[in-house]
Amino acid sequence: MTKEKIVSLLHEIEEKENVKILLAVESGSRAWGFASPDSDYDVRFIYVRPREEYLRLDTTRDVIELPIDDVLDVNGWDLDKTLRLLYKSNPTLLEWLAAPIVYMEREETEKLRALIPQYFSVKKSLYHYLSMAERNYHLFLGKEMVKVKKYFYVLRSQLACRWILEKGTPPPVLFSELMAAELPEKLRPDVERLLELKSGSAEVKEIERAAVIEDYLTSEIGQIKDTMRQIEDPKDTDWKGLNEFFLWELDNA
Repeated sequence: MTKEKIVSLLHEIEEKENVKILLAVESGSRAWGFASPDSDYDVRFIYVRPREEYLRLDTTRDVIELPIDDVLDVNGWDLDKTLRLLYKSNPTLLEWLAAPIVYMEREETEKLRALIPQYFSVKKSLYHYLSMAERNYHLFLGKEMVKVKKYFYVLRSQLACRWILEKGTPPPVLFSELMAAELPEKLRPDVERLLELKSGSAEVKEIERAAVIEDYLTSEIGQIKDTMRQIEDPKDTDWKGLNEFFLWELDNA
């Protein structure tokens, strides 16, 4: 699958759905930097409809989803849904806006990114990544044989929590950046070996349990959970910036 084919598909969506795509990126393991040779493409996009579509009594669905196959998983969010999620500091949306692999981008996306500091919530982001770390740990680790990719699902979430606690900003999308900033030096050889295995083998590749990494994750998840309890929720943020951007975009759609 080439970038040109993905961009062509996105233009087809614009034509068929009568929308303008503001941003289209890669999500998932390819964006995180630990894809396997057979990883699919998780294409995510943000779009806006003509102004009159937002003034209808019979509202239009705020998601566009294409059928999933072995190669492509493509879906997008309407701008109104996107802005409501930004108000809630939705971590998935923040990852889209910071994705290193970009297929399409219009200049107004920078105006959208500029709103992030006003709406980013440390507590909400910590809760999201900690929940992901705990869920994947309990579902997939601690067994005799473990899929390699599951270690990265837990590690990435745990390291994202550390980044948020230390820097108070959204974590980077690339696992390599998180690892360089937050992973203890003594664990890096073990994690780098897993990265080599992940990048050179199929998604279903299993290995014997990595006890050193699992012990580290158990300790870290407990510490992060204790710290998070002491963080207070921020005061409510007003909608002004989001409303202004929405109206500006509709005037220019």
